[in-house]
Amino acid sequence: MNSVAVKKEKKQVMDFTKGSPAKLILSFYWPLLLTSMLQQFYNFADTWIVGKGLGDNALAAVGNMGSLFFLIVGFSFGLAGGFGVLIAQSFGAGDEEGLKHRLSAVIVLGVILAVFLSVFSVLLMPTALRLLQTDELIYADSLKYGYIVFGGLSTGICYNIAASILRALGDSKTPLKAIIVSSILNMILNSLFIFVMHTGVEGAAIATVLSQVVSAYICINRLRNIPVVRLEKRHFKNDRAVFLNLLKNGLPMAFMNSITAIGCMVVQYFVNGFGVAYTAAYAACSKYLNLFMNPAATAGSAMSAYTSQNYGAKEYKRIRQGLAVCLGISLITYLSLGSLMVFIPDKLAGILLSGPEQIALVCDFLPRCGIMIIFVDMLFVVRNGVQGMGKPMLPMVSGILEMILRIVVISYFIGRIGFPATAYAEISAWIGALSLNAYAFYISLREAELRQTDGLGIKRYGLQHIRNI
Repeated sequence: MNSVAVKKEKKQVMDFTKGSPAKLILSFYWPLLLTSMLQQFYNFADTWIVGKGLGDNALAAVGNMGSLFFLIVGFSFGLAGGFGVLIAQSFGAGDEEGLKHRLSAVIVLGVILAVFLSVFSVLLMPTALRLLQTDELIYADSLKYGYIVFGGLSTGICYNIAASILRALGDSKTPLKAIIVSSILNMILNSLFIFVMHTGVEGAAIATVLSQVVSAYICINRLRNIPVVRLEKRHFKNDRAVFLNLLKNGLPMAFMNSITAIGCMVVQYFVNGFGVAYTAAYAACSKYLNLFMNPAATAGSAMSAYTSQNYGAKEYKRIRQGLAVCLGISLITYLSLGSLMVFIPDKLAGILLSGPEQIALVCDFLPRCGIMIIFVDMLFVVRNGVQGMGKPMLPMVSGILEMILRIVVISYFIGRIGFPATAYAEISAWIGALSLNAYAFYISLREAELRQTDGLGIKRYGLQHIRNI
């Protein structure tokens, strides 16, 4: 490897265990944020093109798939995140052989996951749509869109796993490049299929799958050229403990996402019962929530990679410093984006919808959530910190709490106060999950620090400093 290639490697693979926490996190955060925002933007563009090109009912059909899509894709995303935590811990600890054995096991598990979830979701879809009380006006379009997107699910899973590994190694630039290319391709194909070829909602689904193929290829190609993860045949001879360790960390995070999605599906069920106008309004509200939560969710992803490496290196003080930086990012995004939800909900609603009833419903939802969105912004950071320390069980329990709170609030209040109950269901879930994860973060970090301290309260690695006092 020549010196130019070595320098390039150092720039694209980041060691979070040395240097200024704020500088490291921010340099990692900005490419990651651009990646996430582009993902949200092209999802948003999909919705806009479908809504303006095919009408509010078509938008409702695509939006109706949101909770079901989150159930399946959220599972794979959580699993990929759990795998990434262990990859980052091996990298932070300098355990190159352990890293390679874990990576080979991730590849095997990823292939199994992609095949299983794709087949499962396609077979499940008609029943799921009926259980969600999907209106007959949008049932056929929802089915068309879902069959194509879930049929091509393996491409999205490949991207999620490859991107998670790259971020675990501190490379947030390659996923950004992948999303830039796929976003441009997605918008071109969407416009072509819907406005020129008049294919209907299936055109939007085909554009999504083809775009994901490109983003997955770019990330996988980058991984093949990183020496620290270059694998040999012997690395695929993993023992059972490697697979079990990955699943032990990944499955709770995957189930957490899916459990949360079930709560969202119950909300969708109640919303669909009020008619297509409510379904379309809720689809628009969900798009804006996902868009405006995105910068804080990205801070959470940065917190996960940063915490994982430092936890592996036993640099616990740096984890506290990283927490302060990421919470600061969340506060800034709350003040800016939460304000848009509070002060200009009508303008936001008009971008996606045209019906006055749908717009009025969105204008009722967004200000309520905009005031309280700080709780979910903080939740992303704290929960990812807990997961980065290899403690996935309490975040999974918090997912169960989120589900319960959503179900209780929506089922009790929607018949009494109508659509505002959807906002209160979200807010109650955020507050409950944040409380539990904040407690888990404090306990997990405190336990790690105590393990590093001897019976006299003197840190073993700090003896030289004590002698110099």
